[in-house]
Amino acid sequence: MYQALSLFSKSWIFKRQDPKVAPEDLAQIHFLTESKAEQIWRDYISQEQLHPDLFTEQDWPKKTPEGIEINKAQWEKAWDGEAPDLPEEVLAHCNHWGEDTTVYFCCHNEQIFELTWGVFKRTWKAFLFLDNGPILVGKKKKQALQFHSNGWVNLLLR
Repeated sequence: MYQALSLFSKSWIFKRQDPKVAPEDLAQIHFLTESKAEQIWRDYISQEQLHPDLFTEQDWPKKTPEGIEINKAQWEKAWDGEAPDLPEEVLAHCNHWGEDTTVYFCCHNEQIFELTWGVFKRTWKAFLFLDNGPILVGKKKKQALQFHSNGWVNLLLR
């Protein structure tokens, strides 16, 4: 189910001094095996596409009811700032998630991390070195987040 975090090609993002990931948080960041990642991707993200770059208007992260825009928030300013907190809009969007809610940070169908919402809130700046469309979903939660390299995050509903 899990593989060593050192097998992740960009594991350096968790070892930097800025942003610093505390050892107790690092111990709770689990890098899923490819087979488990593929299962989570199929269950939570897409049965058709393998990477966020391939999403079409038929995939739920891009699908919106006609006439309604996807809600967005700026994450880059908070990431560049000194404060450790996620942007308020993100926290408000996920306000039903408890600290111990299991979340999946999904880069693509073979690269997914499992952790808790509390750990993600403390380590999000490290994760956003991977900002090419990853989706954060909560287990048994309808809210989701998709982070983009342009500094914006889509506040989604599954």
